[in-house]
Amino acid sequence: QVQLVESGGGLVQAGGSLRLSCAASGRTSSSNIMGWFRQAPGKEREFLAAIRWSGGSPYYADSVKGRFTLSRDNAKNTVLLQMNSLKPEDTAVYYCAAALLSWSGKALLNEENYRYWGQGTQVTVSS
Repeated sequence: QVQLVESGGGLVQAGGSLRLSCAASGRTSSSNIMGWFRQAPGKEREFLAAIRWSGGSPYYADSVKGRFTLSRDNAKNTVLLQMNSLKPEDTAVYYCAAALLSWSGKALLNEENYRYWGQGTQVTVSS
């Protein structure tokens, strides 16, 4: 199996920046794609971004394009989510997830296509 651990969450003022990290361990060779989701109280889980370990450009949700940047460090089995221009609406628990298959396009948006999940890290943006 694959273990995922998120870190980097915290409290930040509106307009500020925060960087989240997701460290993967275990049978990481079984995972092809790393994705980021978030869930606010009373809301559905929302897809943010995804990237392939093997290469290529990240895939972003329209809601975060231009503000969030996803990158990878294959040597450290770690993906980073740089979040800029944060808004109070960004307040949520942020999760990273690993998919076994090489999904593409809209399939990346479906949380059911991700097998392994981290415990989440809280991000709070104050106004």
